[in-house]
Amino acid sequence: MSSLFTTSVATPSMSTVSSKPTDAVGSRPIGQVNLSKSLRSTPASRISGCVKGKLELVGRDLSESVRIPTAGVIVDGDIVVPAAAVGVVLFAHGSGSSRHSPRNRMVAARFQVDGYATLLMDLLTPEEEQIDNRTRKLRFDIPRLAARLTGAIRWLADQAATRSLPVALFGASTGAAAALQAAAEVPDLVKLVISRGGRPDLAGDALERVRAPTLLIVGGRDVEVLALNKAAAARLAGPSEIAVVPGATHLFEEPGTLDRVVELALDALARHLATHRGA
Repeated sequence: MSSLFTTSVATPSMSTVSSKPTDAVGSRPIGQVNLSKSLRSTPASRISGCVKGKLELVGRDLSESVRIPTAGVIVDGDIVVPAAAVGVVLFAHGSGSSRHSPRNRMVAARFQVDGYATLLMDLLTPEEEQIDNRTRKLRFDIPRLAARLTGAIRWLADQAATRSLPVALFGASTGAAAALQAAAEVPDLVKLVISRGGRPDLAGDALERVRAPTLLIVGGRDVEVLALNKAAAARLAGPSEIAVVPGATHLFEEPGTLDRVVELALDALARHLATHRGA
């Protein structure tokens, strides 16, 4: 089956291909099969145990692994577009992570069964990841990461399966700062920014240019990051709200805390993306 998604540049040499495992290309066109309604009430914590079971099989039916040309490089991504999707959420992973982030995949799975397309992408190339593993510097290069996200947002706008869908960004840790910088760069294309345990302070002067509504989700026990989020929220040009998840630390590892993140995020998506469908 030929891919429903396109790249605008030639296929790169084998040296640029990631050695990480990727999801299989679906056997049916994206968007022609509904995700199981029975999964809609599945807690994110239970979905984590289904990654190698039923949920993965459902995802394979509807997903493609894609190569995304962005900011002068090509990065890997995994996209899922449910039938009758009402929006698309682009994930920006945190420092030292990748598109394989277990927590982001849990959240993405819940978004998919609620009718949202998702794109999880690597923000660094395989070569850059090797450098970052040694130096730990590129993960904090927010302008670089934001440029990759901006290119991916424009790529989504060029794809037939997603061009009519309003875009939300979901950033974790340093990915939240990159998401905010990207939202400032293409304000007409980003309708919502959601941060999970994010570092919005690292977005710098871009905060004053973010017009999209922004939801900052922070763990109640993540005291230092909560203070940084409050300071950043005061600088945002658009509407913002801070949602504190009681008992949660930075990674939302405590029972039930990631489920609460999903609930808060889905509420924000329903409020802010519905009015932009097809705009």
